Amino acid sequence: MRQVEIRLLSLMGLAVLALCLCLALCLGGIAKAANEGPGSIIRVWPLEGGGPSGAGGTAFRILYRSTGLSGEPIEVSGAIFIPPGSPPPGGRDIIAWAHPTSGVVEACAPSLMPDLAGTIWGLSEMLARGYVVVATDYPGLGTPGIHPYLIGVSEGRAVLDSVRAARDLPDAGASNRFAVWGHSQGGHASLFTGELAASYAPDLKLVGVAAAAPATYLIELFDADKSSPAGKELTAMALYSWSNLYHDPASSLVDADAMPVFEQLAHDCIESIAEFAAIENAEKPLNREPFLKADPTEIEPWRGIMEKNTPGQLPAGAPVFIAQGSADTTVRPEITKQFGEVLCKQGARVEYVVLPGVNHTFAAKDSVGQALNWITERFRGAPAPSVCE
Repeated sequence: MRQVEIRLLSLMGLAVLALCLCLALCLGGIAKAANEGPGSIIRVWPLEGGGPSGAGGTAFRILYRSTGLSGEPIEVSGAIFIPPGSPPPGGRDIIAWAHPTSGVVEACAPSLMPDLAGTIWGLSEMLARGYVVVATDYPGLGTPGIHPYLIGVSEGRAVLDSVRAARDLPDAGASNRFAVWGHSQGGHASLFTGELAASYAPDLKLVGVAAAAPATYLIELFDADKSSPAGKELTAMALYSWSNLYHDPASSLVDADAMPVFEQLAHDCIESIAEFAAIENAEKPLNREPFLKADPTEIEPWRGIMEKNTPGQLPAGAPVFIAQGSADTTVRPEITKQFGEVLCKQGARVEYVVLPGVNHTFAAKDSVGQALNWITERFRGAPAPSVCE
């Protein structure tokens, strides 16, 4: 009788375990142990929209651990694309994609878009070459809280921990070698990833940093863009983010009559390539007249935030590829060129590509072939070319 009771209790325990497993799957994934460090995966979902058509492989939305601005543990979401077939000996190399501006509120996460794969230029070719591609949302996009927009440490940690998360996913078969590739805000994130990699993620091996139309000298960029439609929308997002992060009311800068539209624009999400293009010619109330009563590039704390989050204050961390469109009115070519020259003076190996007639929206599209070939050579171990010589 005692043996029967023990067997019944065991069966009941198995049934409870199965029920818990079923509930975890139904709720979107399986949570992992809570005591794991930065880069460990918390949850995995199928990615809405999946991977690129015809590429094969698998695509997931992930939630992983990272480190916040004050060193506190945080959760960050993102996506991962795994090529078909078995990984090679030593594992698959990783490309970390850093996305351009999508917004500054939780709903604006790229991994929540219906077709994330369609916004990552060259994704099919990356998978065809056998790379795992991981795409962070950055903190505050897809997770609670305000996104720390253009805050370099936040972006860089999120990218580095996304690479660790790719390694933490058994199905990915990923190695510890990676390159980072980003556009616009993502170019800013890529540059900070390179600067932080050795100190924050010594377990990873960064082979190259690639950036299309990166945000670099923030004071100069904000000053140059303050009268353009795109500049005003991006300024609204930045000020909304920073005022919430650092508890300094945006009302000290924004005209009272413009506050409702400012709040509306700050909550906008850019969810498609068409919207990326439309922002450059946005026709919205905020764009009809000045909305700031003071210049944030000239007063604190705003100027200090821009200075602190300008890349190039630490070594690049790896060879650098920069692509810049000559017709870009959002990230001005002369500002990017100046940044590349400073990298050269610091001793970095820099490949600088000018894209004739290309505007800001399509800088990544028109340079991805060259960027991907450059990244492949870095994985191969070939000496990095440099315009600095």
